[in-house]
Amino acid sequence: MPTATPIDITFDFRSDTPPGKDPDALSPTLRRYHKLLWSKPLPNGAMFDLDDSHKNCYLYHNSGLGEFWISSDSVVPTFQWSSLVKEWIGEEALADFIHIGYTIGGMMVFPGNQVDGKWTINQARGCLRKIRDRFDLTVECIRRHYHGEQSPMSDTLKRYDDFFGLFGDFRGYAEFFLLQDLVSEDFQSVNLFTPFENFQTPAFPESREAYLHYREQAINFLHARNKRIKAWATAMLHDPHRTC
Repeated sequence: MPTATPIDITFDFRSDTPPGKDPDALSPTLRRYHKLLWSKPLPNGAMFDLDDSHKNCYLYHNSGLGEFWISSDSVVPTFQWSSLVKEWIGEEALADFIHIGYTIGGMMVFPGNQVDGKWTINQARGCLRKIRDRFDLTVECIRRHYHGEQSPMSDTLKRYDDFFGLFGDFRGYAEFFLLQDLVSEDFQSVNLFTPFENFQTPAFPESREAYLHYREQAINFLHARNKRIKAWATAMLHDPHRTC
C-alpha cells in the first residue's frame, strides 16, 4: 500500500487529461489518488487492495471478499448543459464551480461492471430524472438501500449487494469513503443540497434562487470533503492501517 504519495486537493483532473477526454477514465493522477485513498482496511478489518494494472479495468480487487471491477465518477454536477445556469451565475462563477467539482472531493468510485446487461450505478445516476447525477440524492438512495427502503435506484443498487456488503452498514460506507460531511452526526440522514420531498421535488434546481442554494451547499461539501481527504491522507502516512 503506498504511503508517500501526496494528495493535492486543489488539483484539477482535467489538467492531465487529453483535451476533450474524460478525466474519470484518463487522468493518471485521479487513478493514483483513488488507489491510494481506497486501498485500505474495510470496517471488518479485511484489506481492500485495489490493482491499477488489470487489463480493461480502471481499478480491480479479487480476494476472498469477492471480485470487484471499480470505476471512477465525478459526482457533483454543475448542470452546465443548461443555458439557464450561465444566465443565473455567469461564466466565471460557473467555471469556478466546475473546477472544484474536478478536485478529489468531487470524485467517487463505484462498481463499473454491468450485471445482466443492465445499468451500472454511474449509468443509473445519470439517466434517472429523479437523480440527475446528483451525489446527495445518490447517497440518499444508498442510505435507503442499507435500511431496506425503496428509492429510484433500488433495483440498480440491489445488483451490487456484494459491493455494499463490504462496508457492513451505511455508517461504514460513509466513513470508508470520507462522506461524513454529507450525512448527519448519527449517520441516520443525508444532508441534501435542496429541499426534498421523497424524490418528488425536481432534481434540477429550476430557479436562480434554487440553483444558487444548490451551488452553495455543493461547494461547501466539496471543500469539507477535500479537507477531510487531506487530513486522512496526512494521518495515513503515519498509520498505514488507518480506515477513516
